[in-house]
Amino acid sequence: MRKTTVAALVAAIILAVSGCGGTSQEGPETVDPQAKVKLTWWSGQSADAQKILEGLAATFTQRHPNVTIEVTSGASTTDELLQKLSAGFASGVYPDISYAFGSWASQLQESGKTLDLTEKVRDPAVKWAEFPESARTTATPNGQVIGFPALVDNLSLLYNKKLFDAKGLPYPTDEWTWDDFRAAAKKLTDPAEKIYGTAYSVSASEDTTWHFWPLLWQRGGSILSQDGKQAAFNSQAGVDALEFLRAMAVDDRSVYLDQTDERYAPLFGDGRIAMIINGPWSLLELKQKKTDYGVAFLPGTNGDHQTVSGPDLWTLFDNGDANRAYWSFELMKWLTSAEGDAQWNLAQGNLPLRASETSLSEYQTYVKEYPGVEKIVANLANAKQARPTISGYVEMSRYVGEAIAKALQGAATPKAALDEAAAKSRQALAGG
Repeated sequence: MRKTTVAALVAAIILAVSGCGGTSQEGPETVDPQAKVKLTWWSGQSADAQKILEGLAATFTQRHPNVTIEVTSGASTTDELLQKLSAGFASGVYPDISYAFGSWASQLQESGKTLDLTEKVRDPAVKWAEFPESARTTATPNGQVIGFPALVDNLSLLYNKKLFDAKGLPYPTDEWTWDDFRAAAKKLTDPAEKIYGTAYSVSASEDTTWHFWPLLWQRGGSILSQDGKQAAFNSQAGVDALEFLRAMAVDDRSVYLDQTDERYAPLFGDGRIAMIINGPWSLLELKQKKTDYGVAFLPGTNGDHQTVSGPDLWTLFDNGDANRAYWSFELMKWLTSAEGDAQWNLAQGNLPLRASETSLSEYQTYVKEYPGVEKIVANLANAKQARPTISGYVEMSRYVGEAIAKALQGAATPKAALDEAAAKSRQALAGG
């Protein structure tokens, strides 16, 4: 799951347009694979990644000359795609394919604008079962497959070796506790040089929230009640987890508080932040900057080193044209095949979508080009719980993000902040 800022009230916008938006232009009801087709594809990617996709689209159209593909980012940041899609649903003009954070899956399905791929992915050529279970689950909100996995990942600990060496500190290990992490962050912080031990997003986005879930889980807490209808993150486990972060940010002042989601990773690459909790999407930039970094599992509690995985999606939309639907599916089937994914995800440092890719020569090149990536692949085993894909998650996530931001900026106690977030989440989780 890549990071950026969630636009306010996007969930409300999605729900507002559900089932009552404009209608797309009608096309053929039956498929003619030879007919000329133009697909619109919103990638949600940065400029470098966008170029890779444009090249892959060109390769696909060379093989299928009757297909034209217009690839655009769709919005200035990935998070803004949800708002753009909402507006498109209302106007009846929206893409055939769009990148989507996994946490949006239920809202997108409930919009009534997604294609139902449940039967189509049973095609043996898709090899649906090769995708990780968490990714398949995310692509199947409310029991309906709405797209293909686009990215699998997890949060790991990245550390800047140069800053550790400068302080004479040993590098993090896979056995580190959170107390080890806090102590190192404090020692690595150098106000005079404007160097921080670590960083945390306080934008109140999903990036703020999902970094918190592993701390909660490692302490035995849960996001929701067992029936999935009530918030449970404001338990004592949640309060303890947030108090830990608050102490680092407010008492130790060892945390760079990022208001944007966008600054902390580049600052880590530039040697201004010693450790960040981040994922494989950082590796391309670190490679380009030639940053000397290492990777370890997340610090743990009582030997529990759980992390969180954030599968994202290529979501396919129904524009009332059987040919566009057909070729959208074929394009994504090809892109997410072992062959296609090696040219897409492996090429930019992301984890392979399919275990079968580890036998490809591209995978061997990949692990050489991105030091530490094998550790992130191994860390998938520590992704033992998934974020909910339920109605109301987007809103609840925002409320939790706001609570974390308040606590880390000293504006509220962890308990008061989490209790407020739980109270605000009640209506959203009830479908209101």
